[in-house]
Amino acid sequence: MPYELKAERPHAPAVGAIHPFGKIPVMRHGDLELCESKAIVSYIDRVFDGPKVIPEDIKLGAQVEQWVSLGNVEFDKVMIRQYVVGYVFPKEAGKPDMAAIGAAAATMKKQVDVLDRAVAKDGHLVGGQFTFADINILPMLFYVNRFEEGKALLAAAPNLSAYMERHFARDSFKKSMPPPPPKS
Repeated sequence: MPYELKAERPHAPAVGAIHPFGKIPVMRHGDLELCESKAIVSYIDRVFDGPKVIPEDIKLGAQVEQWVSLGNVEFDKVMIRQYVVGYVFPKEAGKPDMAAIGAAAATMKKQVDVLDRAVAKDGHLVGGQFTFADINILPMLFYVNRFEEGKALLAAAPNLSAYMERHFARDSFKKSMPPPPPKS
């Protein structure tokens, strides 16, 4: 579908005008404003022609929902909220809590193993096709891969490494990259 990406940071006025808590992503389509990934994906799947990222097949659709839930509840909690945030927003400026980051990395090991097995068969999380499950997990892996322990864990997972390399090369992934962090 045609779109215009407007790179905005969380809590920017344009984002806050749509999301009550200033989070991204947000979307405008005509007079409709939506926030939250699941709502946006469901709308796009229903309104536009083309491959569905939540398959209409009941079993495949349920598997996508399962992986999205695991991503939002399990992977995001450790990979992003504990590990990445531990580096990016340390409690003491310029001094990441390496003990907390190490504990998060230890927990991520099992998560990486789970994902490595999941993509081993056909390079996707569900049904041999690119779905919302992949779309939801890939940004987490991208950010984990920016830091030493995460990069090492991901590099040790051959199926997941190949999965990331293939999907990070997608034109849609490249075009939706967030802006670089502001200079401090």
